[in-house]
Amino acid sequence: MKIKISKISKIPEEKDLGKNKHNLIIMDLKQKKIPFEALLKAKLSRAGKKIDDLKKKAVTTELANGSVVSWVVASEDINTFQMHALLRNGFANLLLENPESVNVIVCLEAKLKDIWAKAATYVCLINSKDLPSLKKLNKKSVLKDFRLFGVDKNLDLLTEEAVIVGNTLARELTMTPPNQLTPSIYRAKVKKLAKANKWMVKEYTMPQLKAMGAGAFYSVGQGSEPQDAAIVHLTYSPRGAKHNISLVGKGICFDTGGHNLKPAKYMSGMHEDMNGSAIVLGILQAATLAKIPVKLDCWLAIAQNHIGPKAYKQNDVVKALNGMTIEVVHTDAEGRMVLADTLTLASRKKPKAIIDFATLTGCMHVAMGDRYSGALSNQRELSCMAVGAGAEAGERIASFPFDEDYEEDLDSQIADIKQCNLEGGPDHIHAARFLGRFVENKIPWLHIDLSSSNRKGGLGAVSSDVNGFGVNFGINLIQKLITSRF
Repeated sequence: MKIKISKISKIPEEKDLGKNKHNLIIMDLKQKKIPFEALLKAKLSRAGKKIDDLKKKAVTTELANGSVVSWVVASEDINTFQMHALLRNGFANLLLENPESVNVIVCLEAKLKDIWAKAATYVCLINSKDLPSLKKLNKKSVLKDFRLFGVDKNLDLLTEEAVIVGNTLARELTMTPPNQLTPSIYRAKVKKLAKANKWMVKEYTMPQLKAMGAGAFYSVGQGSEPQDAAIVHLTYSPRGAKHNISLVGKGICFDTGGHNLKPAKYMSGMHEDMNGSAIVLGILQAATLAKIPVKLDCWLAIAQNHIGPKAYKQNDVVKALNGMTIEVVHTDAEGRMVLADTLTLASRKKPKAIIDFATLTGCMHVAMGDRYSGALSNQRELSCMAVGAGAEAGERIASFPFDEDYEEDLDSQIADIKQCNLEGGPDHIHAARFLGRFVENKIPWLHIDLSSSNRKGGLGAVSSDVNGFGVNFGINLIQKLITSRF
């Protein structure tokens, strides 16, 4: 159900905020008139709080007519992530009531007004989307009407609305159980999306990949029956696009670890190992809806990592699409294998830049926890741009080293390179150094290791554990890339 969005310049009187219209009030300390100010002062007095406390946490109370009102204080002192988290806290109190109508009342000076209005729209609507649930009694969102008061009627929310759709798509796909999102099913869904959005689509199937010599990808896909793995290439090419950017996503629909079988604790949740490809699809969907003037080539490495007679094994040596030979060291490092050949295909299109997204290493999760994701790049300027784009989007990115000497740890006595090593150490950097060997034509390339794709209780703007991290960041980074001299 599409939610109706209204923009109203006048701030309403208290009497006009009717029954069952729940309210989020965003204010600063300079405002002389705030709706329900007397109730706010009484609430703060009872709770022993000061109004400055609303910069960190919302205060909520119920109105006599049965509605609920939350207040937050806006300031210039907080970053986008903190802004999103504060607004999510305020909106969560309203969402508990499952309202049909929500008012966001922006009582702010001009320089803060648009920023906070856009952020509030993003946070409120992204958390009002229904996500997959197979429960017999599935409670669905009933929000139909979203009204922004105190803003210009011409406030442009196109990008926010587009990112909400893209993020929701990414979360829906990532949350889908593995028996309902096999490579065959996933590929069918992608084709349906391509048709609806008029994207060009081309598949490289297992027989084709074998004939092409894409042995890195093929070695992982051969372990599953049916052998329905594929590299799927989607293209969004709007008129007037002057730049071409490639997005690459890891799409492992389920990861058992292969012959190096994961224990149950670490195999649980491995249907989410396709999150990188879901993020790429979410970015592509958002870019299409926002009509961003850039050609996007999107490459999805869709496969499963299963155990069986044909599955690849330790000490196998396979030849990748670019001719390099790879010594297999650990079958649970399958992500870098499927991405290797996919990156080669992407780089042969000679885009302005390549960005890949992958839930790639447990090492990154150890390094960063689940609050940040990590970035590594063959161009330092691109890493810096990524950190900035993440900060602006409220999806935090940290940059890691990519120095050449790390690759000494991947020296093989029998092949051109080891897939990984068994000695521990910085596997997140080793994985990136490995992947970098398959990017041809000296294309600027950025690798995003999605350690924050799932955080219990949500992260930043998003309240669900699977949070769609990367869609908002990706759109922001693409916009920077197409307007920069990079």
